[in-house]
Amino acid sequence: MQFISAINFTVPLLATATESADSSMVLAAVLLSLVIIYFASKIGGELSTKVGLPAVLGELVGGVVVGISVLHLLVFPEGGTDSSNSLIMSFLQITAGLTPEATPEVFAAQSEVMSVLSELGVIILLFEIGLESNLKDLMEVGIQAFVVAVVGVVVPFAAGTVGLMTLFGISAVPAIFAGAALTATSIGITSKVLSELGRLNSKEGQIILGAAVIDDVLGIIVLAVVASLARDGAVDVVNVIYLIISASAFLIGAIVLGNVFNKSFVAIADQLKTRGELVVPAFVFAFMMAYLASVIHLEAILGAFAAGLVLEETDKRKELQRQVLPIADILVPVFFVTVGAKTDLGVLNPSIPANREGLIMATFLITVAIIGKVITGLTVFGQPGINRLAIGVGMIPRGEVGLVFAGVGAASGVISKPLGAAIIMMVILTTFIAPPLLRIVFPESNTPESLDSDSGKSLALEPPQPLTTTDND
Repeated sequence: MQFISAINFTVPLLATATESADSSMVLAAVLLSLVIIYFASKIGGELSTKVGLPAVLGELVGGVVVGISVLHLLVFPEGGTDSSNSLIMSFLQITAGLTPEATPEVFAAQSEVMSVLSELGVIILLFEIGLESNLKDLMEVGIQAFVVAVVGVVVPFAAGTVGLMTLFGISAVPAIFAGAALTATSIGITSKVLSELGRLNSKEGQIILGAAVIDDVLGIIVLAVVASLARDGAVDVVNVIYLIISASAFLIGAIVLGNVFNKSFVAIADQLKTRGELVVPAFVFAFMMAYLASVIHLEAILGAFAAGLVLEETDKRKELQRQVLPIADILVPVFFVTVGAKTDLGVLNPSIPANREGLIMATFLITVAIIGKVITGLTVFGQPGINRLAIGVGMIPRGEVGLVFAGVGAASGVISKPLGAAIIMMVILTTFIAPPLLRIVFPESNTPESLDSDSGKSLALEPPQPLTTTDND
């Protein structure tokens, strides 16, 4: 601690929060936050697994327990809380001598660091999912995935917007904002559950994954449209066209790059002899792709996913999957627990008058959100015997993507508090019901397809055993 205080480092990450925060106290708060996150993720994941549910659901629930809704151990300022609500800050005041005057600055810096670690976690998650996916399989279901994604955007958007305007008398701009929030799909949550179920490389999993990627791109374009509508009262057509072109060029460019970069990456990795000769260049590539996606106003996670798809085509993919796994085990839980911790279940309390109107609108939005995505499975064609219900259910969770829409709408002042609460409730419910529903609609069976997926995963994780023949001899 004294060494860190002595060097008195100041990085841009913390500069936006505060320049006066005691770096040793910020580090202490971050370390305590990580302790809480790992406890919550492991306990929640283990309990969830014991009752036959995906571990990711337990991590989300664990986040809710330690977050703003229950224990207040891990809270964030964007949830409307301040340092007085954080038990970590209170603990530091008692045990580490943190002064009340310095507490707000330390709280702001700690919250920003944890938010960035959460973003880094989801970037690594999507990089890992890209490594587990197969570009050829994704391209084979490309048309079906595109149809699923478009229907999954158009139907809930139209139904939500028109329903709010006609049934609740909401004016056009806020209704459009709420309708736009219904279009999102959380690729991080869905892909993690599919991976846990061993269904990521199934036909259904590939369609869901491809559609979720396209959904993210379409969601970014929709967000740009409604944000400009809220700001200027008119749509910036030039910006919309730019987003469409940049998103298409980026994804196509990533696919083309895969055919050119594969051999170069393997050649570079073979020349390196120090620790991390494979995984470090891979993360350099993944983070650069994530950066490029962010620069052209796409989501960084799309860049990381594209990087994973590119490297999946190399001869080093199995070894790379094995090396990425422990890194993902450290950072990915930060994302899921943080999503849960930021979820305020207080908006579900009907005893608060302001919540009642929101609850009614939330019931409508939740219904549209679920039905609008479930029916997307019915649009899949040319795939006899495919589980269409599973595809629709896989598109349900909104997760952090839906919260972005709610946050932008609230910041612009366009949506009212009841409507904002309704959007948040819709995001909460769709995020939490999707993992157990996926478990139900994907019954456990030893089909050749699931066996292939599971065997592929085990091959990636289990080291070879060359001594077997020697023992027999």
